[in-house]
Amino acid sequence: MKKLHIPILVVSLLLTQAACNQQYLNPSTISQSQAVSSPDGLMTLCNGLQYRYTTGGALSVLYASTAGGGLTTREDFVLNVGNADEANLALGASNVNNINSVVRNLWTQSHLVRSNAELILANISVVNDAGTKSGIVAYASIFRALSLGTLGLFFEQSPITTGNNAAFVPRAQVFKEAINTLEAAATQVASAPVSADFTSKVVTGIDLTNTIQALIARYALFSGDYDKALAAAAKVDLTKKSIYNFDDNTRNPLFEYTFGNLNVFQPTNASLGLTGALAPDANDKRIAFLTKVSSNPAVAPVIATAFYTANNAAVPVYLPGEMLLIQAEAYARKGDLANAVTQLNRVLTKTAATDAFGLGAALPAYTGAQTADAILTEIYRNRQIELAFQGFRLEDSRRFSRPGPGTAGAERNRNFFPYPLTERNNNTATPVDPAI
Repeated sequence: MKKLHIPILVVSLLLTQAACNQQYLNPSTISQSQAVSSPDGLMTLCNGLQYRYTTGGALSVLYASTAGGGLTTREDFVLNVGNADEANLALGASNVNNINSVVRNLWTQSHLVRSNAELILANISVVNDAGTKSGIVAYASIFRALSLGTLGLFFEQSPITTGNNAAFVPRAQVFKEAINTLEAAATQVASAPVSADFTSKVVTGIDLTNTIQALIARYALFSGDYDKALAAAAKVDLTKKSIYNFDDNTRNPLFEYTFGNLNVFQPTNASLGLTGALAPDANDKRIAFLTKVSSNPAVAPVIATAFYTANNAAVPVYLPGEMLLIQAEAYARKGDLANAVTQLNRVLTKTAATDAFGLGAALPAYTGAQTADAILTEIYRNRQIELAFQGFRLEDSRRFSRPGPGTAGAERNRNFFPYPLTERNNNTATPVDPAI
């Protein structure tokens, strides 16, 4: 990435978050040197990280990752082809070019959040109170990791720093960089509990300690470090929620822009686009949580519900079921099929009453073949249901070696996205676009 002036993230002047009743200053009204010269300035920038990552409708990383993961894998379908860039994602292959706005937003917004998180971490020495430092380091590290992780989901390579013609590194290294950031944050938080000063000034919702471990588990799984994934996932308290909060000023982008209307995209059907052996069980109670019958079935058979039912609906940073499925997959890939089935059954048999978010399948335990292939297929199927609309399906499809573009029964229409033209025009180190 060419070294450009990276603006400090803009937060609405009076940004009031749900259930917190706090006001946050607009970082755009102060200089960068002022913003990074005090603990309060750094905490204001922390709020800006979440604002940039989650809000702004189609501009947000949250929207773009859901669109990117869902439209390329038939999880979702486009309702109105006038939304050309989303429609091209659904078509896939060469229809997805390097001026596609969803692809561009995934890239530029993720890098913007990453670079601003790094700005915060680079100036942490101005914070003297250890507990406030823990909060700032944890918060900035989480958003640096989320940004890097999102880039690794959709792009074959990416820079992990900002500089003149910054070098690209393989996605496995991008995930490892995210993990390194999170592990450093975990050490800081373990050395000093997060202060009340920090929690009173930063938007509520994200459980810092549990989220650090959850993201380590996620990106360790994606990078093939199964022992690390198992260890981190086991540390996550599954009774606790970690969420992005929204309100009528800072709106849930997926409700506002797509799932709350019939204009952009919705789930392909009540089976979430899954067919054959992957189709949900008829008694799977997660489907009623995730979707409902549309009031206009001629346009869309079902609409997404789950975490996208209102402007102020909170969205999970991670789900308890993700942690269980990470453990199931990691055990299966290590050849420990007994433990893999144990963790898989925790997902299949949990009910709405036993899940922190009310997402329960309430199904019988697994009775399929006790082979790695069969168990991994069932884990894959449950990831597609449990983690619907979370943006993981493209990554999962590749990792589980599902049929790819150009093959019979293809379940995805691309493997990776092309690099945006904005990057190519400013960075001579930009690689050749990946094959479809």
